[in-house]
Amino acid sequence: MRRDDSVFSKLKEDIDVVFEQDPAARSYLEVILTYSGLHAIWAHRVAHALFKRKFYFMARVVSQMSRFFTGIEIHPGAKIGRRFFIDHGMGVVIGETCEIGNNVTVFQGVTLGGTGKEKGKRHPTIKDNALIATGAKVLGSITIGENSKIGAGSVVLRDVPPNSTVVGIPGRVRVQDGIRVNKDLNHRDLPDPVADRLKELENEIKRLTEELEALKKGAENINVHSNI
Repeated sequence: MRRDDSVFSKLKEDIDVVFEQDPAARSYLEVILTYSGLHAIWAHRVAHALFKRKFYFMARVVSQMSRFFTGIEIHPGAKIGRRFFIDHGMGVVIGETCEIGNNVTVFQGVTLGGTGKEKGKRHPTIKDNALIATGAKVLGSITIGENSKIGAGSVVLRDVPPNSTVVGIPGRVRVQDGIRVNKDLNHRDLPDPVADRLKELENEIKRLTEELEALKKGAENINVHSNI
């Protein structure tokens, strides 16, 4: 086994991600003992290993115990990559057929769920370097592209291309033209496609009003000259 694939290196990797993503983290002891997102990920590793070996009951027992203590529910069948970070985490739900890549970050209240009782692949695929903000719901067998960000409270029901920001209900894509999106999502300054569209319509109405006024003035001038 390569050193970077060893159990201890992965554990340290998980801890290092916390220090990278959370400025409130102060010490290794604090992170190891008090970070519920980290505990949920470690418990999932055990549950997923049992699930792959078809110890389904024991896998569910481990996952439900983790849910009880952390408030984070991850189905043991979910596939999660490396350097996964759950910030705070209370209320996070990750479904059975969900696939999560590397360097993915999710915040509290996020749901990666299904849309009904369909069989087979029914949960999202989250590609590398994605970020899913507080309270977002990503539902169905859809794909969130690499380096994409899902804004707080958004409901995403369709595929999201790479390098995109999605906001709203239902989620609307704000493509970043192939430029890699950093993981410093500013929750206060999310783009608002509805407001942007309304602004465009307002400008169009203003332009049409000005043209109509100009036409009225032109018609009045013609009438004045004809009367003379």
